[in-house]
Amino acid sequence: MADILILYYSQGGATREMAKLIARGVASVAGAQPRLRTVPKVSANHEATEPDIPDSGDPYVELTDLEECAGLALGSPTRFGNMAAPMKYFLDGTSGLWLKGALIGKPAAVFTSTSSMHGGQESTLLSMMLPLLHHGMLLLGLPYSEPALAATSTGGTPYGASHLAGVMNDKPISADEKALCIALGKRLAETAIKLKHDN
Repeated sequence: MADILILYYSQGGATREMAKLIARGVASVAGAQPRLRTVPKVSANHEATEPDIPDSGDPYVELTDLEECAGLALGSPTRFGNMAAPMKYFLDGTSGLWLKGALIGKPAAVFTSTSSMHGGQESTLLSMMLPLLHHGMLLLGLPYSEPALAATSTGGTPYGASHLAGVMNDKPISADEKALCIALGKRLAETAIKLKHDN
């Protein structure tokens, strides 16, 4: 089986819901299985502020999750057009994997949620791609052959899945946003399996 790591940070719950939809897309591909992981919050001085094991929900990610995965979907809410600090803090600690080249050649995709329509969805997705490029990963987006990409009036970009959550995280994930999350997971899993068989 090809394990697809779906690694996310979620504060209001929207990014977590997107991760579950991406997992559905992954699970729809024969030979692939999703592995959902999250990261803990950090304090203003960038120290982890939560216990080693979360009280509920998905487990915290470990570096071995990245080493073992056949592909990665990385998700974070937007913070001023960039990924949230807890995700950046975790990624900053992956230099050991970089030195080993552990992620080179693995496919990756990104996803985000924002409180406003022009709240930095695309810049957040692009900012999350940068460390993945440094790791030598192969980035996947959403092609316009996905009907929901042209139809959406909320989230959804060619750079990755996105969701317009609203200021209070009160906007449900739209049908188009759901379709794009599932499509992204499916595309990532299919690509990971193809790459695995080619090696």
